[in-house]
Formats: sequence, C-alpha cells, structure tokens
Amino acid sequence: MNANQGYAAYNRNKIMTASPGELTLMLYEGAIKFCNIAISAIEQGEIQKAHDNIVKVERIIEEFRATLNHKYAVAEDFENVYVYVYDRLVEANIKKDKEVLEEVLKHLRTMRDTWKEVMQKAKE
Repeated sequence: MNANQGYAAYNRNKIMTASPGELTLMLYEGAIKFCNIAISAIEQGEIQKAHDNIVKVERIIEEFRATLNHKYAVAEDFENVYVYVYDRLVEANIKKDKEVLEEVLKHLRTMRDTWKEVMQKAKE
C-alpha cells in the first residue's frame, strides 16, 4: 500500500467513526479549506479550479441546510445564514471575486469556531 492509499484509508476510518458533531466540524473545516483553495486559484488565474472549489463549498452549505432540524426555532436563523452564504458563493463564482470569498471565509470561520465552542461545552 502506498502512502496515498494509507492516507485515504485513514480518512475513511476517521469519517466512519466520527460523531455527528465531529462530522459537522469536518464539514466546516472542508468548506474553509475549499474556500481558501478557490481564493488562491482566483489569484493565480486558475478559473476552473476556483469554480470547482467554490462548488464544493456550495455543496457543503447545501448539506447543512438539508440537515437542519426545523422543530427548533434557531433552525430558521441558521437557514437564513446558510442562504446568505450560498448566495454570496454563487456571486463569487460568477464574478470570480476573491473579496466576496474572503467575506464567506470569515462567516465560515465564525460558524466553525462557534461549533467548536458548542462541542466543548457539551463535553463539560
């Protein structure tokens, strides 16, 4: 087994054994990573790479929206944030606008950091 296969097996195992909270955190981390890649791609004029990575972030946001539990009032607030972020991603993709992506990145980091706090408090 080469190093790439070992890394892929490790990642599969990490995902399969993660709690729902940890999976959510992984999705936030992935969205941040793909957003950073898209920003870099725009800076380097790699339009297709930017597009592909923005679409990955859009899909993560779609997943967050699809899994909201609307029996809780706070779900509406999350829905509004996710719709806003998604719309900004679409705009960034159309215009290949790194400033819009940087705004999205700030929102993603805030949401990730908040989620980390929630997970920490749940452990205590």
